[in-house]
Amino acid sequence: MLKYHVVVPSWHPKIPPPLLQKLTNIQPIPLCYSKNSLSLTHTHTLSLSLSTFLSLSLPLPLPLNRTSTSTAMAVSNNITSVLNFISLLCSIPIIASGIWLASKPDNACIHWLRWPVVFIGIAFLLVSLAGFVGAYWNKQSLLAFYLMCMAVLITALLILLVLAFIVTRPSGGYAVPGRGYQEYQLAGFSAWLRNHVVNYENWGKIRACLANSDTCAKLDREFITAEQFFSAHISPLQSGCCKPPTICGYQFVNPTMWVGPVNALGDPDCTVWSNDQTQLCYNCNSCKAGLLGNLRREWRKSNVVLIIAVVVLIWVYLIACSAFRNAQTEELFDRYKQGWV
Repeated sequence: MLKYHVVVPSWHPKIPPPLLQKLTNIQPIPLCYSKNSLSLTHTHTLSLSLSTFLSLSLPLPLPLNRTSTSTAMAVSNNITSVLNFISLLCSIPIIASGIWLASKPDNACIHWLRWPVVFIGIAFLLVSLAGFVGAYWNKQSLLAFYLMCMAVLITALLILLVLAFIVTRPSGGYAVPGRGYQEYQLAGFSAWLRNHVVNYENWGKIRACLANSDTCAKLDREFITAEQFFSAHISPLQSGCCKPPTICGYQFVNPTMWVGPVNALGDPDCTVWSNDQTQLCYNCNSCKAGLLGNLRREWRKSNVVLIIAVVVLIWVYLIACSAFRNAQTEELFDRYKQGWV
């Protein structure tokens, strides 16, 4: 006698419980849970003769229409791919901003401030590539990894932006009558910058690095007369490190050589100034203030690019999460529909 193996739900109305008890080779198989989190049920594998099977008159399940589900998942993955491409593009200005910061002489002398933005930008680039691959080839685990890493990176970038905004808020600069540039006081900057950047432990290395740079030497090549120099808009670092404070009353010889102070007690830095090109005012508090002034100006410019990038990345991340959730829901519902056949 030919036998047919049929998988039917245990709650099927055409199979009375007594018949289930008499039929042989019954094996319960758990069904997949559905999209709406229905409770688990069981199916039974029944070995039936053809006549018994026909007498049950079990209705055959309708063919599954998987076209709409596959289309929805494809659309979600396509959206995620486009969003990953946008986040990949956003990583480029972040990396460029970090390289620009790292190229500045003041940042070059402060190694721990030089590369964080570049590293975050490269991390965004790599994670975006992973997300693009996961969306293109429908690798759900890779997409989940992408979303998790993006959340961590966006949080890190936001923390960096907030910290940079807070510590660079005080400017420390003040105008000098008859001068095109500003001068700077160390006390005018945030305590965090003073304690972590220009503290005693760090300043020795920073000072040696600045002395080996051409930050001050460029002034001698660019300005010849006192009128040219006094009307110039030199950087905070040059204003603090390459000349004595104006209050000291030194007489101009060239941008890095000054003589005859008339008010040597006007500022503690007046007695620290030296015409030795390896010394200048690198040991002055005004030089530390000028370094912080440079950092403030450069990070403020960089923050504009980073803020725009992080706003776009947050928008991309939220839409990507929604698309990923929709794809997961459609896949789960599709598995449920397959599970009862």
